[in-house]
Parts: sequence; C-alpha cells; structure tokens
Amino acid sequence: MKKKEQAIINEFRAIPDWEATYRRIIEEGKSLSDLPLELKIDKYKVKGCQSQVWLIAERQRDGLIYFTGDSDAILVKGLLSLLLKVFSGETPRSILEGKAEFIKELKLDSHLTPSRSNGLYAMLKQIKYYAQAFLLLETK
Repeated sequence: MKKKEQAIINEFRAIPDWEATYRRIIEEGKSLSDLPLELKIDKYKVKGCQSQVWLIAERQRDGLIYFTGDSDAILVKGLLSLLLKVFSGETPRSILEGKAEFIKELKLDSHLTPSRSNGLYAMLKQIKYYAQAFLLLETK
C-alpha cells in the first residue's frame, strides 16, 4: 500500500500549483467508472459527505478487499478514486493500519474546502469500517 501511496505523492508533487492539482483530481474522477443506478442506494451511501457518495466493498477469495464507488460531484469522485487506488486490493488488516499519508503529504485536506475535506475523511472512515467488518468476519 505504501508503494501505491508513494506513486500518487510523486505524481502530484510534480504538479506546479493547486489549480493544476485540482484539474488532475477531476481527471482522476473522470477515469472512475460510474456505478449502475441500481447500486446508488442508501445502503452504500457514505455519511458525512456534502455530495452524494456511494462506496461498495467486496472481499474476494484471495482475502483482499476490492472497492468500487461513485459520486455525483466530479471533484469528490476524483478524491474517491485516489482513495480506491490506495486501499483497493489490500487485506483488511493493512487497510486498518494504513494512514492515507498522501492526504496530508499533498496538503489535500488544507487546500479543500472544509466540507470537501470532511467528506474525504468520511470516505476514508467508511473504507476502514468495511475493513473492520471483514476482519471481524475472519475471526468468527
């Protein structure tokens, strides 16, 4: 997971200013596939986001968790895409231990509006909740 985070940090550090960073995050959002309408339901909604965000976690036979998600706001969708790049395909334990250091390293939390920053952390929190649930299922 650290390698995935470092790749994001390296890519975004090369961007000269916040406006260009903002555009790159939007591009990232455009690359994330849309969820089908039948999956855009309250069960998958992330609480604490100003925009609508849906997040689904599936644990595969290999024990890794894979996430899919969507948002009605393109910037938020880009932030979600970055989180999914880091956390998807990881074990529940590594997700719980992951710190999402790229958020602070790239100063995303300070450059975003407070509501967007809160939403970013709400998405991260939901990812960790899913990992905790899967970990608890492992121990039963």
